[in-house]
Parts: sequence; C-alpha cells; structure tokens
Amino acid sequence: MVDNINSQNDNIRKMVYASMFAAMIAVGAYIKIPVPISPVPITLQTFFILLAGAMLGARWGTISVIVYLLLGIAGLPVFSGGSSGLGMFFGPTGGYLIGFAVGALVIGYLCDRYGREKIHMNALFMFAGLAVIYLLGILQLMNVASLGLSEALALGLIPFIPGSILKLLAAAIITSRYSI
Repeated sequence: MVDNINSQNDNIRKMVYASMFAAMIAVGAYIKIPVPISPVPITLQTFFILLAGAMLGARWGTISVIVYLLLGIAGLPVFSGGSSGLGMFFGPTGGYLIGFAVGALVIGYLCDRYGREKIHMNALFMFAGLAVIYLLGILQLMNVASLGLSEALALGLIPFIPGSILKLLAAAIITSRYSI
C-alpha cells in the first residue's frame, strides 16, 4: 500500500516537472537571436531540452518535449518566434523539432543508464543528444531547401556551435548538482 502511494506521488511529481519543462521549452523559443545567414534562429529551447532529458530521464524528458510539440501543433504559439501549427514540421526547422524529442530520449536514456552525477559524462550524453537534434535538423533543411550537405552545415550547424557548447556546459553542470 505504501509503495503504491509512493509510486503515485513520484509519477505525479514527474508529471508536474514534465509540464514545467514543456513550459520552459516554450519560453525558450521566445528567447531568440536571428542568424542572418540561416532560416534557423538561436534559441534557448535546446538548453531546456538538454535539462529535461538529463534531469527527468528518458520517459518523462521525452514526454515533456512531446507535450511542447503537441501544444505547438494545436496552434499555441510556442515554436520559435511565436509560430505554431503542423506545417512547422514540414518547413526548414521541422527536423530540429522532431530532433528535440529524439534528442531528449537519447540524453534521458544515457543518464538513466549511466548516472547524472559527473559533469563530463552529462556533457557527453548531451553532446549525443545535440548530435541527434542537429542531424535530423540538417537532413530536413537539406530536403526542404534543396541544399547540399556543406551548405546545410553552413546554415544549420556551424553558426550554432558556440551557443550549443555554452548551453551544453551549463546544462551539464546544473544536472550534476541538482536532482529531481
């Protein structure tokens, strides 16, 4: 009986955290720096996705990102720059959106399996998640904009490397110091 109550309380707590991370990802979409040469802006979404995957784990971190994506599909202005709708998944940033969920899953799985106490391991796990996000984003960008690989890398990856490194390091430190 007590174990059942503790399990229910733990699930409720994780649902609340997943909802909070979905909201933070949406807020992160509004913190946007346009990149003049790219249709993809710099946002804080990836920072919160890194944290969601690492702190909430594979299941709840992915659920938080899926909730965020569903809010955008439903028409709430939660995507970058206040955009929304299913059509965003077919545009130049659609691969990044799909990559958010897959990246959170990868990060969460690795953290669940190997722990989240060491900063360097968190950074490695988050790097793997970011690699998935960028891979899916670049593939979509190549497809939608009819770009070659070098052009897509120049538009969809290279301008974002410094910011991604800073977000990754900050998220790795936060994750190693605070547990949910």
